[in-house]
Amino acid sequence: MKALDRKVLRDLRLLWSQAMTIALVVASGVASFVTTRSAVDSLASARDSFYAAARFADVFASARRAPDSLAQRLRGLPGVVDVQTTVESGARVTVPGSTDPVIGHLIGRPSRQAQRLNLVSLRTGRFPQGGAHAGGELEAAVSEGFALARGLRPGDHVEALVNGKMRRLRITGLALSPEYVFAGLFGMPDLRAFGVFWLDEDELAAALDMRGAFNRVALKLEPQASQPAVVDAATRLLAPYGGLLTRTRSEQASEAMLDNEIRSQQVIGTLLPAIFLGVAAFLLHVVTARLVATQREQVAALKALGYRDRSIALHYLKLVAPMVGAGFLLGLAAGKWMGVQLMGLYTEVFRFPVLVHAVPPGLVAASLAIVALTAVAGALTAIGSTVRLQPAEAMRPPAPGTYRRSLLERLPRLRTGPALRMILRNIERRPLRTAVTVGGIAFAVAIVVLGNFFRDAIEVIVDANFNLGMRGDVAVWTVDPVPAGEARAFARIPGVQQVEAGRRVEVRFLKGHRSETGVIQGRPADSRLQRVIDVDRRSVPIPLDGLLMGDRLAAKLGLRPGDTVTVEFREGRRPVREVVVERTVRDMMGLNAWLERRALNRLLGEGDVASEFTLGIEPGRTPQVLQATQEIRGVAGAFSKASMQRNMEQVTARNILIMSTILTTFAAVIAVGVVYNNARIALAERSWELASLRVLGFTRAEASLLLLGELALGIAIALPIGMLLGWGLTHLLVGLLQTDQFLFPVVIRPRTYAWAAICILASGAASALVVRRRVDRLDMVAALKTRE
Repeated sequence: MKALDRKVLRDLRLLWSQAMTIALVVASGVASFVTTRSAVDSLASARDSFYAAARFADVFASARRAPDSLAQRLRGLPGVVDVQTTVESGARVTVPGSTDPVIGHLIGRPSRQAQRLNLVSLRTGRFPQGGAHAGGELEAAVSEGFALARGLRPGDHVEALVNGKMRRLRITGLALSPEYVFAGLFGMPDLRAFGVFWLDEDELAAALDMRGAFNRVALKLEPQASQPAVVDAATRLLAPYGGLLTRTRSEQASEAMLDNEIRSQQVIGTLLPAIFLGVAAFLLHVVTARLVATQREQVAALKALGYRDRSIALHYLKLVAPMVGAGFLLGLAAGKWMGVQLMGLYTEVFRFPVLVHAVPPGLVAASLAIVALTAVAGALTAIGSTVRLQPAEAMRPPAPGTYRRSLLERLPRLRTGPALRMILRNIERRPLRTAVTVGGIAFAVAIVVLGNFFRDAIEVIVDANFNLGMRGDVAVWTVDPVPAGEARAFARIPGVQQVEAGRRVEVRFLKGHRSETGVIQGRPADSRLQRVIDVDRRSVPIPLDGLLMGDRLAAKLGLRPGDTVTVEFREGRRPVREVVVERTVRDMMGLNAWLERRALNRLLGEGDVASEFTLGIEPGRTPQVLQATQEIRGVAGAFSKASMQRNMEQVTARNILIMSTILTTFAAVIAVGVVYNNARIALAERSWELASLRVLGFTRAEASLLLLGELALGIAIALPIGMLLGWGLTHLLVGLLQTDQFLFPVVIRPRTYAWAAICILASGAASALVVRRRVDRLDMVAALKTRE
């Protein structure tokens, strides 16, 4: 073994604790990078495989009732290679033993011929078969996520209100569809409240009076086909048959949510590893620089013996390599484990036939390259100035610093104790070292703030949508618009205290060359049960005439208050109207627009009608009211605010807790790495000074105070800076995560800042205790032996 290699082993043995903390910081960066990026790759791979195997369509359209013969005309559109028509319907579903409302989506599946598009994958059991069934019941396969959430198995039964008639559905199997990888209500992961049921196509058509007709169509396009052209052509063909919105795959609800999650993980997988590995590079630089500084004589001796600068630089890189290599391997293992756990969470929200976590070789290679670059950047910048010294110059101790009277000494009549004066003087005379220490700890504080911010944001979103926005208890919607006077029928239900009528219309917004599909929600201007709440949790009134539009939708269309937008309605006589945007609002979920309900009806040229009713209910009467709404003709569905809120919180609360725990652990690692390494290096640099003070009569506690007091003051300075940095990183992350589906409000509660401070103080205290033990064991005789 070469002499320099033996020196590496000796140095590593002496620096084992510092090497371990550096390895842990590197591991945190690698683990966060591997976890998020492997999750992205695994989700994308599962999606692409499922979509390809299931022949997932590219364009989706709906109509009220279109003849089967129209399918041939749709198939003849330029760029269309295949067409599949289906009969579908919403239905209210009752699960035995549960009073929670369930919205079911019924889909007719051909039993006499194979599906060509959107193939359904059977997980267990069998598909429904046509023919006579005992008691007039219908067979149905059910979406796997809903079945697992509700504990349903083949052979179980549910009740469904189909076309105004209660029908019994017997579960024959569990299945998955590419259309419903994500299944939930209003963009929320609510597997208990929404289920998809596949029935025999002929039986469902008979139950809906849709024989010889369809109300939904899926189109598969050629790779080079123009999607906008196909969408426009399909919309024109379906218009005479009550055609509703035509959407591309990217606008399909399930695909939009899945794509949003993938893009979010890409952002997080870039920002967080950059912070961790940046801190790791800083620690490597500090440790290597101060190690080289204490080994000036050894470097000089090596150069005098004929070692070249390259060999000496390589020697110190060999010293850093085991630290970084151990961190890389540990991070890779931790990233694999956390990736598997993250896939477990995803399986509850996104349903695939196969969702396997994998770390591709390219990701491993990329991680290794990033870590190697971190090591080289941290080490070479530290050793460059020393290895360039001439041997004679390196043999001499470094020139003492040029000190002036400190600011503390220039302040008049400021009385401080000698210990505090020495601490402050040392900090002021070494500003760079203090700055990097404070910066490292501040980033640790910021990461804890960032990790716990999501909990605060989710609480605000839930409060804004369920408590401030929807102040009613139950929302009911009808198959078709009905006279607003039907609100009296709901008001007569025992337990109902208040009723508000509303309307929701699918539209297409046009402004110049820009267009967006969406809905206009018609509500009373003085709505009390369904209010519009902005990101600051303030109620925003709906104008009496003109649109209230979400700011993200307005930005996509290039609109500002006072501008006019063209609105193509997809209901009734499908009029096209010019509407003024009166005001914009920063809302949190979806691309929304609101209009006063009567003004919306006037634009449509219709009377005083409504399609939604929000009910305020006496406490404890919700199950009875939900049961009573099933007996009102024309009701398509209903949901309970309390049930939806409970179901959503069960999923999000656990996921947010896991995420904040992981980030807090990473932040603690960074804090320990920064504080402990700085304390150990400071101890090595100032051992002679501390030993001298002990000889002069200072106690162990007083000598430790000089060293640890400087670190404590650094932590005290870093805490407010880190909190401010966390606030800034949160704004940056929220801006990068903003999508059509969600806008996280930047709300950081005092408890989050307090938790960040507690975590960092605990990490600092643990590091200080370890260093204090070393100070107590300081060999004063050895420390005072200097050649000066």
